[in-house]
Amino acid sequence: MPNPWDVGSARALAQLGFAALATTSAGFAWTMGHADNGVTLDQTLAHLRSVADAVNIPVNADFEGGYAVDPDQVHANVKLATTTGIAGLSIEDSTGDPERPLHPFDLAVERIRAARRAIDDSGTGVVLTGRSEGFVVGRPDLDETVRRLRAYADAGADCLYAPRIGTAEQVATIVAAVSPKPVNLLINAPFLTVTEAAALGVRRISVGGTLARTAWAGFLIAAREIADAGTFSAFEQLPNVDAQFV
Repeated sequence: MPNPWDVGSARALAQLGFAALATTSAGFAWTMGHADNGVTLDQTLAHLRSVADAVNIPVNADFEGGYAVDPDQVHANVKLATTTGIAGLSIEDSTGDPERPLHPFDLAVERIRAARRAIDDSGTGVVLTGRSEGFVVGRPDLDETVRRLRAYADAGADCLYAPRIGTAEQVATIVAAVSPKPVNLLINAPFLTVTEAAALGVRRISVGGTLARTAWAGFLIAAREIADAGTFSAFEQLPNVDAQFV
């Protein structure tokens, strides 16, 4: 379930035969000239609608933390997201505060319950993914991650996700802990193949902003060469992009 950052990348990935896509908050923010978490709820809703409308396969939304702290506001915002045509969305438990990077346990669980109620109220059947961000925000405690993911499953999350876990052993532990509910695995470095992840019981893989970073890498290398050397060697052997959209 790779992550496009705009309509063009979404259509290109769909044409490559992927069965589902997922948005990336970071990749989208970069297209707007912002760092990750730098876009508004309204901008995100418009982005979700445009990507979902552009392809004929399911699109999962990176909905960050629901663009709110209070569970009632998470409920309201998730309800808005369900009107955009997405097939799924994720709610994460990070706060953005380096001193207290994760929401308190009880609040984090209530936020998932609120998202579940919003989806049920909408009647859309949107798939809810509960994300625990400890490994992203400098709290790589596997036991606490498992505790949170189990609680999110009990609170109504359909799928569980702990981005930035990085070993086969960690993956296997989380898969076993939340079974029979499925696990989404982030692969943003080549530590597992799709086949190996499937053998560990992973049901879904996403790549976050890494495809967007790959595109930015090529762009920045070429642009820096022009700026620094006045040469254009990066312009060799480029793809026929128009052919992706014929």
